[in-house]
Amino acid sequence: MSELGIVAVGAYVPPLRLSREEVAAANSWLNPGLRSLARGERSLAGWDEDTITMAVEAARSCLEGRDRSRIGRVYLGSTTAPFADRLNAGVVAGALGLRESVSAFDLGGSLRAGTSALLAAFDAAAGSDEEILCLAAERRRAPAAAAQELVTGHAGAAVLVARGPGLARLVATRSLTVDFVDHFRAADREFDYQWEERWIRDEGYLKLVPRLVGNLLESSGVDAGEIAHFCLPSPIRRVADQVAKASGIPEASVRDQLADGCGDSGAAHPLLQLASALEHAAPGELVLVVGFGQGGDALLFQTTDAVAGAHGGTVEASIARRAPCTYPRYLALNGLLKVDRGMRAEADKGTALTAAYRHSDLLLSLTGGKCEACGTHQIPRTAICVNPDCRALDTQVPHSFAESRGRVATWSSDSLTFTPDPPAYYGQIDFEEGGRLLMDFAGVPPEGVDVGTPMRMVFRVKDHDPQRGFSRYFWKATPALEA
Repeated sequence: MSELGIVAVGAYVPPLRLSREEVAAANSWLNPGLRSLARGERSLAGWDEDTITMAVEAARSCLEGRDRSRIGRVYLGSTTAPFADRLNAGVVAGALGLRESVSAFDLGGSLRAGTSALLAAFDAAAGSDEEILCLAAERRRAPAAAAQELVTGHAGAAVLVARGPGLARLVATRSLTVDFVDHFRAADREFDYQWEERWIRDEGYLKLVPRLVGNLLESSGVDAGEIAHFCLPSPIRRVADQVAKASGIPEASVRDQLADGCGDSGAAHPLLQLASALEHAAPGELVLVVGFGQGGDALLFQTTDAVAGAHGGTVEASIARRAPCTYPRYLALNGLLKVDRGMRAEADKGTALTAAYRHSDLLLSLTGGKCEACGTHQIPRTAICVNPDCRALDTQVPHSFAESRGRVATWSSDSLTFTPDPPAYYGQIDFEEGGRLLMDFAGVPPEGVDVGTPMRMVFRVKDHDPQRGFSRYFWKATPALEA
């Protein structure tokens, strides 16, 4: 069997941050025990972000500068995918501009969905010369005043795998499937139902994970003391340290849980920790990743000399980009607090699926045109070139502006137009290669934007139809921050 490896990794942690201290203080009258969790911040998806958009951003950071035509399959692991009956991974593939012949798969049902997606990606890579893209993202919800409100976080992660050693070669994998229910969420319920923490720790993590890890190490002939990076997400403090001790893994190898600035991101978290580990690992080191949920998945990697190229700090840089969010704003944006949004919020947001399909290249991959006669770029693409000195007919070839940079030509800050998180920012964007488009803005800082502000494109929820439960997606412009 040919060698398999990780080619690239990527991550996305949305910039909004919620202070755990503020949450604990607001709910201390009801649940004073939250004080024990009141340290640091957790990440929050904006109103226009979900599993799909976070997966797209993680994938973009992973695929930067790479040939996307080589990707043959896309796997998306999540327990919070926005659609129960629509191919979520298909929307991601469209936003990334992947070829139509790509295969796309959704995986869910357990918080080990991220590692299960990674296992499936390696299985696919073993029989293919193509690259396989594994994604995981979560936007988990929690009721107000629950411990999960402070512990969880929103994030996305990406791992690109293929034949060859890459940054880290796959050494061995093992899975364990046991119907151990630490928490669950029925199909008709909004929030997870959590069981008692001590039971989860003692009967779940401390018994099941050492068994899984032991099976993996025995089959691969690796000594536990050789593990340099141990990635085991757990919302319970110091559980990873206890599992490492029970398994004979050095305590110093336990990776940071990324609790401050992110929080436990569910199915995405093992891949997020893996990305962080590879960004700090030296060549020749062993990295062990475990996803826990009704048993677990374990994957063992050994880094190569090429791992030095992964030292871009993607995870840490994503966490470092932060914008504070007050607790009342968080409650309102997540539907945990009913607010009067005014008459403008009552408009019917039904989507014409026929029109959406006909314009899917524009909506999903922000595809405009480039005139082959004169080289003029424009968006949207039309039959006639917009260059008044050309006006050629049917000379435009598709050109995606998704990875283009632009600058603000005009802008407005509108408090009358309805948006779930006012004010609404929008304006004209002049793209660097040419072309101009009226766009919504996202992630505008308190100081706002101005004419000439550099902008990059981000794939976001355009609006949501609450009557039918349908989200429409499109690209928005956001201030281009330096890495």
